[in-house]
Amino acid sequence: MSKRFEGTKNYVATDDLKVAVNAAVLLRRPLLVKGEPGTGKTVLAHEISKALKAPMIEWNVKSTTKAQQGLYEYDAVARLRDGQLGDERVHDISNYIRKGKLWEAFTSDQLPVLLIDEIDKADIEFPNDLLQELDRMSFDVYETRERIEAKERPIVVITSNNEKELPDAFLRRCFFHYIKFPDRDTMREIIEVHYPSIQKALVSKAMDIFYEVREVPGLKKKPSTSELLDWLKLLLNEDMPLEVLQDRDPTKAIPPLHGALLKNEQDVMLFERLAFMSRRQGR
Repeated sequence: MSKRFEGTKNYVATDDLKVAVNAAVLLRRPLLVKGEPGTGKTVLAHEISKALKAPMIEWNVKSTTKAQQGLYEYDAVARLRDGQLGDERVHDISNYIRKGKLWEAFTSDQLPVLLIDEIDKADIEFPNDLLQELDRMSFDVYETRERIEAKERPIVVITSNNEKELPDAFLRRCFFHYIKFPDRDTMREIIEVHYPSIQKALVSKAMDIFYEVREVPGLKKKPSTSELLDWLKLLLNEDMPLEVLQDRDPTKAIPPLHGALLKNEQDVMLFERLAFMSRRQGR
């Protein structure tokens, strides 16, 4: 595949992210992407798929997910039930084999992008079990005695929110990239992509408030890029006059429509406490 990833009109990619994506595609190693929630890790895989015109296969990992589910699942219960009902399907075991996402990726007619989203949610054995199949690019379906082999090594993007440490053996085989939280210039570009005609003064003031909020000590969940975009959308929708942001009384520490930025009661209470202390000092 000669085409390189240069970002897309909907996704602002920094130079180091472009380098990481293109290196992983060239080496055909899994690209492990870490970063704060809301920094565009999952969206990145979708944009790589669009840019390279490759089909997208998405595997959302949960705490109960096992690597085997990525290969296939054998539904023995359904087969037993059909057997009791005298269904003819029961004589062909392949009727009860459900293909997993790796099977789909290995046998895709066109080179796909396989997203394994939030790998750190699964138990600690999951990454190592998965690695074996990704390394070999083949696996056996014991029930039907067939071997599934990849036509071509898929482009694999794996995301992690750093909830758990990943095993060293797994990390060694991945190309790693940490998506840093966007600086103001990058953030301005991201906003421009989503809201091309937005007033520059509104963006500037909203970003001042947003970055101030992120720097408040003791915040349990810092607002992310996606939350800033939601907040701007609300400010635009409510036709919030710029003066409301510009003339914001610093003793009223909570910004307008703060529910888009603050996502738990501890952080709202923290801001209320700061506002109360600020008002007392201002007397």
